[in-house]
Parts: sequence; C-alpha cells; structure tokens
Amino acid sequence: PFSSLLDGDPQLRRRPMRRVTLPLRQMGAEIYDEEGHAPLRIRGGPLQGITYTMPVASAQVKSALLLAGLYADGPTIVHQPGPSRDHTERMLAAMGVEVRVAGLTVTLYPPTAPLAPLDLTVPGDFSSAAFPLVAALLVPGSRLLLKGVNLNPTRTGLLEVLREMGAKAVERAVRQEGGEPVADLEVRPLPLRATTVAGERVVRMIDEFPIFAVAATQAVGETVVRDAAELRVKEVDRIAVLVQELGKMGAVIRERPDGFVVQGATPLRGAVVDSHGDHRLAMALGVAGLLAEGETVVLGAEAIGDSYPGFVEAMQALGAGMEKSQEED
Repeated sequence: PFSSLLDGDPQLRRRPMRRVTLPLRQMGAEIYDEEGHAPLRIRGGPLQGITYTMPVASAQVKSALLLAGLYADGPTIVHQPGPSRDHTERMLAAMGVEVRVAGLTVTLYPPTAPLAPLDLTVPGDFSSAAFPLVAALLVPGSRLLLKGVNLNPTRTGLLEVLREMGAKAVERAVRQEGGEPVADLEVRPLPLRATTVAGERVVRMIDEFPIFAVAATQAVGETVVRDAAELRVKEVDRIAVLVQELGKMGAVIRERPDGFVVQGATPLRGAVVDSHGDHRLAMALGVAGLLAEGETVVLGAEAIGDSYPGFVEAMQALGAGMEKSQEED
C-alpha cells in the first residue's frame, strides 16, 4: 500500500467530500478529508463490500463506490434515492463485471478474472451538445444537425423538458455505440412555453440548468425549477450566479432556496457578465449573448476549457457571432 494526496483548485475545495469519504470509510478505506473538503489523504488497504443507501442521487459517488467495489471482498450494493447517470455500470458490464440493476439498486460482484479490454467509440457528450442545441432552438432561422450525441436516458432530462416546452428535436440514425444509445439530433427553432422542473428529472439534467435558464427566458409564461439545491454546491452557487448574471442582461429571474423562477418571454440586452470561473455558466452566457440586443462580453470565459475547449470555434463554424478576446488566447 502507498499514500496519496488528492487536491484541486479553490472551486473543487469548496465542494462537499464527505458524501464520498464516509461510505468509503465504511468499506475500510483509510481516507481523510479536511472538515468535509479536499485535500483528501488516502492510504491503500483492503476493502470490504457494503450495502449503502445514498442520501442524494449522485453518479459520482455511486461510481466511486462501484469502482472501489471491484477490489472489495464481497458484493457492493448501492441504493439510490433517484435515478443517476449509469455510464459506469454500462462500461463495467461491457468489460465482464457482474453488475445487477434492480430499479434504483445497483449490485456489483467483485470480478474473479481480469477485466476485458474494450474497443469503442465514445459518443458525443450530451451536456456539451446542450449549448448548440439550445442556441439552434432560440436563434431565428437556425437549422442544426448534431451528430453522434449520447442519448442515455439518465442524461437527457433537458431534452425531455425542452420537447414538453414545444421544441422539436428529431432523432436520426439511432444506434448503439460502446453500450450507449446514440443518435443524430436535428433541431430548428419553435416557440417555447413555460414549464415546471422538479423531482427525479432534476438529477437527469443537473448540469444543464445554466443553459436551460437561458431557454426559459424565451419561453412564454413562468418557468419554475425546484428540488435543485444541489446546484448551490457545484463549481459555484449556480442558482445565485445565474440569477445575478442573467439579470444583468434583462432576464426576469429570481432565486428560490432550491431553484429559481423565470418569467418569459423577455428580450435580452447585451451586457458585461461574469462566469465566476464556471465553464457551464460561461457557455450559457455566451449563448444568451447570441439572443441579446447589442454586444455581450463574458468575463472568465477561459473556464470553458474545463469541459469544451473547442466551444467558441464550434459555434463560429455554425455561423454564431462569437469570438475570443485576446486575453483568452
């Protein structure tokens, strides 16, 4: 066994870590946090299988426990309070691990032989595709074909909500790649109507709320998001920052303790806005700028590189009036 230290930037240090360190300790792991946050100190050692009920649905925590379970001395059973992304289960099953899913319970049995290698194509990430998708829904005259998008149902809550709001996104060339459902999405603008997002669907679109908020500004009526307090412990407090920055552009949006309320449809105006170092906020504000009257400047847009370093170039290739400043280059 050897010792490791896991640390990160100030944003990562703000995120709660005991949701993962506590169950790992129950498995016998020697892992220590600092008042519930990073840095984490870990020393290798034997692990035991456990049955764990997660207080919050989280694919990251579930994946950590399942991966640890590969080296445990017995089955690892995870009970979820709601659905979360299942990419880890799909990948491990494809590699020969016995993974059983019964409703919201996932059971992993430690493998008795080496995992089988995979030859696969990684499908396009839906969270990244969400930004050009919403832009095409909102910018008049658009028509977009997004190729090879992962449509895993644990990830497509945003797509379902947008369709209920009146959006049309046609799935073409539906297929399987790497054990995941994949399709090309054809999108064009249509009027949107307000909606309410709550309950289990929140988990399936937790990373898409920044761009969803932009779409909600252009939907007729009052859009309500609740049961989404998890947004407050992302890279930043995404609820507070969304309300603050979209408000600068004229959006009628207000906070709830566990979400936000948007009144639409509202014309947006260009403004100087700040990503607060959050990659998804930066891209969402960039898309909002495409709808706004006048120029929008997104400060801290270099954060986009955290998940989609080619975002600006991809949007430019689609004809978007978007460019990087000299400071970003």
